[in-house]
Amino acid sequence: MTTPSDPDVFLALADPHRREILRVLTGQPASINAIADRFTISRPAISKHIKLLEASGFIRISPQGRERICHLDDSGFDQVRAWMDYFEAYWHTQFMQLDNYLKSHPDESV
Repeated sequence: MTTPSDPDVFLALADPHRREILRVLTGQPASINAIADRFTISRPAISKHIKLLEASGFIRISPQGRERICHLDDSGFDQVRAWMDYFEAYWHTQFMQLDNYLKSHPDESV
């Protein structure tokens, strides 16, 4: 069972610039320079954000000539989904137990 133990994906998603980079890449893959042109922060700062997104599995980078092209990658999103599924299962169990209790004690329900 997957447990909520890897904060790296959440660290990657915590920054609004990184979330915006991911949003930009939903349209199509883009070079690091093309991504940097959309922001007012420095290119080195964009590069650091991209490196963290790549390390967290949200994007992959492929060389194309002298450019480096960023593509969305689903492995980071899979980690987020697994983390959320863990808690969804927990809450589902809690609500099922509450439902069973309420059904077995109808006079006590409000």
